[in-house]
Amino acid sequence: MTHDDHGDPHQTPTAEPVLVSLSTPARRSLVAGLVRPTGGTPDPVERVDVDIPDPDLAAYLAGIAHADHGFVAVTTNGPRALAVLAATVAALCGDDIPTALTAPDLTFLKSLKPAAIEATRTVLLAIESPAAQEVVDALRVVDA
Repeated sequence: MTHDDHGDPHQTPTAEPVLVSLSTPARRSLVAGLVRPTGGTPDPVERVDVDIPDPDLAAYLAGIAHADHGFVAVTTNGPRALAVLAATVAALCGDDIPTALTAPDLTFLKSLKPAAIEATRTVLLAIESPAAQEVVDALRVVDA
């Protein structure tokens, strides 16, 4: 008879394998919940009319990307909202902001990793618009 046959209380029981799912966590959307009706973001928050000339907006975005607070973009149309989203990402990445304003790179926006999405959403807090549905429709291409 071996020592194991006596049921030694000090013996460690054989461990059973534990099955763990290694699925990728759901990616936070870059645009879900971003659009609000005008005045839909609680104060105090910095609101910026992004329908200003591109050079002025590019300069603003270059600065806000390094600030310790975010902003709410205010616009009247969907294409401008998409441009602001792309330019905000460009500002955070050190990319060409004016080019992002005129030609948003949808492939790049769709490929952002969760950390980049979080960083973008801490700078661009919301997009307010009197044409909120138009803006939502324009941004839908990012999640497609």
